[in-house]
Amino acid sequence: MSVLEVSVEASANVLRPLTGNEAIARGSWEAGVKVAAAYPGTPSTEILENLATYPAEDLHAQWSTNEKVALDVAIGASFAGRRALAAMKHVGLNVAADAFLSQAYIGVNGGLVLVVCDDPGIHSSQNEQDTRIYGALAIVPILEPSDAQEALDFTKLAFDLSERFDTPVIVRGTTRLSHTRSPVRVGTRTDIPGRGFLEQPAKNVMIPAHARRRHGVVLERETRLKEYLEDAPINRWEKGDAAVGVVTAGTCYPYVREVLPNASVLKLGASWPLPDSLLRRFCDSVERVIVVEELEPVIEREMRALGLRVGGKEFFPRAGELSPELVRAGFEKAGVLQPRPKSNVWAPEPLMRPPVLCAGCPHTSSFLAIRASGARVAGDIGCYTLGCLDPLRGIDTTVAMGCSIGNAIGMVKAGETRPVVATIGDSTFLHAGIPGLIDAVYNQANLTVLLLDNHITAMTGGQDHPGTGRTLRGEEAPRVDYEALIRAVGVKWVETVDSYDLAAMHQQLREAINYRGVAVLIANRPCVLDPVKIKGPPLQVVTAQCVACQACMNLGCPAMSWGKETFEGRHKIEIDQSLCIGCSLCAQICSVDCIQPTAEVRK
Repeated sequence: MSVLEVSVEASANVLRPLTGNEAIARGSWEAGVKVAAAYPGTPSTEILENLATYPAEDLHAQWSTNEKVALDVAIGASFAGRRALAAMKHVGLNVAADAFLSQAYIGVNGGLVLVVCDDPGIHSSQNEQDTRIYGALAIVPILEPSDAQEALDFTKLAFDLSERFDTPVIVRGTTRLSHTRSPVRVGTRTDIPGRGFLEQPAKNVMIPAHARRRHGVVLERETRLKEYLEDAPINRWEKGDAAVGVVTAGTCYPYVREVLPNASVLKLGASWPLPDSLLRRFCDSVERVIVVEELEPVIEREMRALGLRVGGKEFFPRAGELSPELVRAGFEKAGVLQPRPKSNVWAPEPLMRPPVLCAGCPHTSSFLAIRASGARVAGDIGCYTLGCLDPLRGIDTTVAMGCSIGNAIGMVKAGETRPVVATIGDSTFLHAGIPGLIDAVYNQANLTVLLLDNHITAMTGGQDHPGTGRTLRGEEAPRVDYEALIRAVGVKWVETVDSYDLAAMHQQLREAINYRGVAVLIANRPCVLDPVKIKGPPLQVVTAQCVACQACMNLGCPAMSWGKETFEGRHKIEIDQSLCIGCSLCAQICSVDCIQPTAEVRK
């Protein structure tokens, strides 16, 4: 038994403070999961990172190139008779939707669980998507834990339900659940014997003739799930004041309990399918029913469809993350609570800092060169998307993962008069950018792709991918050769440039834009934060030489600020040496050579 195994076993049956993501990982391990796959995406990233800390002999855990591949891997493990998990954020389910909706017809062999973490409030996403709508579309059950203990328990239950009802199961998380820590009673692992592959072509192969029969099976399965949920222990009816009853689920439940501690509450453990008879009985027991749920009125609409009189989204917002304050305001609007008296107590306003690229970020030079080129720029999803903001202003559009190259093709074919550039990061390129590049070559688009290779999946905290040469567990792996890959799909003009060589960056980008056809320029420098923080000798402004031209401020570097001294009415520049990593981009821009390494200034 390894040291890790000892620590895992010794911690069983005790209370541990876990985040929701840590609890989901623990619940998967305890449930006997054998294969787990994901593409990193906040707020779901830590699920696979935590699963990778469990013994390799217990389970295989991997980063996949995108969410569809991650789900395909999990589906394959399920076909082989093993319990499997795929984890992703809400927009990742869009990428995996094709496989997901087909698998809903096929069902499972080994238990198959999708953990999908929504992002109410759009803390780190491009939209506010409600995964429950996908569950209803696919007709698969959705479990909604309200705290970390339920995250563990519901994940274990999800595997059991998956095998019992022959269905994929979604465990829906949210940002608040994923990253909030609470006490969790953990257990031990149950090793589930493999079932072996089942030779059932009529079930496993979704040609139209088979799919037509399976659709009927899915509808019958929904009926059986509804019957199960009528008295399932994951639903909790807490009887209280009969004047008002609240139906809720997930992380909304503790908000409701905090605001209305004496109300009658029906806490649903599953938001799809709904237990019709239980809902009717609850509504009959109270004078008035209000539904509290985050994002879309999924539960409210279903209850109205049952003919039940309920309130909901007329009191609570459809957009944004709920909180005790918003829930209280909603109940006040509904007349359930008396408004609090207004307080004149002064509360400090937080100082807002606009998001910027990190000090020394290698993407900075790329956007300086892009802006100087005058090109129309289709951007992509990554931390480099911040290049759209002042002062860089180097991106015109951003849609979703891997869209930039396809968007650029459309601009060119629509007759855009400016040169067209697509920017895309290394991980995003592998995730969904390669098909767009193939399309550009095939359809002979005249555009430039700027591949921003910072050697890591930086946006989500520094996860590895096929271009880093390391696996999720840190083991050495084959590394993608971007130049070879790009040439293999037919691109003739491919060059690599050092992102910290500003002159070379400008020159190479001009050459790429002037090339007739598809040109790919790879901007190559590691992220300054992940996997290790890079910091060289900091730079310093020789104030006496500074003429306050402020050209270096166009970098948007957070280590640079306006100082107190002035020149001809303009403020000179200062550098915070605790933030500066010594990348030298500002020194390359400076026309009077007043930015120099600290050591030289001291001499």
